[in-house]
Amino acid sequence: MFYVGKKVRLRPSEREDIPQFVTWLSNPELRHYVTVRYVSEALEERWFEGMVQSAAGRTPSRLHFVIETLDTGQPIGVVGLEDIDWLDRCAEFGIIVGEPEFWGLGYGSDALRVLLEVGFHWYNLHRIFLRVVAANQRAIRSYEKCGFHLEGRLREATFIDGTYHDLLIMSVLSHEYDGAGRA
Repeated sequence: MFYVGKKVRLRPSEREDIPQFVTWLSNPELRHYVTVRYVSEALEERWFEGMVQSAAGRTPSRLHFVIETLDTGQPIGVVGLEDIDWLDRCAEFGIIVGEPEFWGLGYGSDALRVLLEVGFHWYNLHRIFLRVVAANQRAIRSYEKCGFHLEGRLREATFIDGTYHDLLIMSVLSHEYDGAGRA
């Protein structure tokens, strides 16, 4: 099953994708903004197994997709919803565009819009939120373009490369989202 945007399509993650995930998460430039502490194929394998077990139920707690370019089908990142709360109809959003040559070109924003469509219209979620390192201005601009609003700041909440960083909490509600990525 594919979900398609203007620049990307999302497909379910497969076990064969794990080495690519490790490569992306090991990029020092990317890791400056990612709160994943340590990555290895063994840990990614355990994470993948948890995701498979989650998906086996009627109400999965995670949705995880590989981002591929529409024109060539090249995998360029991952996007997903974690800790889905079906009672309150909310989930936490996460994204990594792992291929640097695709940074800042709208691929991540397109993947975000597609996943918001999936979350709000296919899974009937009410609220999608995220945490972002406050210094990651490129990501924050993308989230704002897609309708996310700042909810708060967790001061010095994450320790990356020897320094504490603030985390921002941002969210978008289903009735704020118009399907075009604007609130």
